[in-house]
Amino acid sequence: MLPECQLFGTLGCHLCEQAEGLLMPFVESGLQVELIDIAEDEYRAERYGLRIPVLRRLDNGDELDWPFEAEQVASFLRQPGLSDC
Repeated sequence: MLPECQLFGTLGCHLCEQAEGLLMPFVESGLQVELIDIAEDEYRAERYGLRIPVLRRLDNGDELDWPFEAEQVASFLRQPGLSDC
């Protein structure tokens, strides 16, 4: 079972659009990804502003910073979550 994730980015970010496209095959296979616009929250803008896009797992809080490839995402999603320990 794939973990639920968040993708931190912002509108108009071409790298964020690339990351969304890269994640689409995973979404089609059942991955749930919530898109989070960091511009709507000062804390997130400060934390992620220079790192976006960032993929974050909800089960264990691990984050994968851009640039990432499909193989890296697959490995990231396979890592055990807190409930798998």
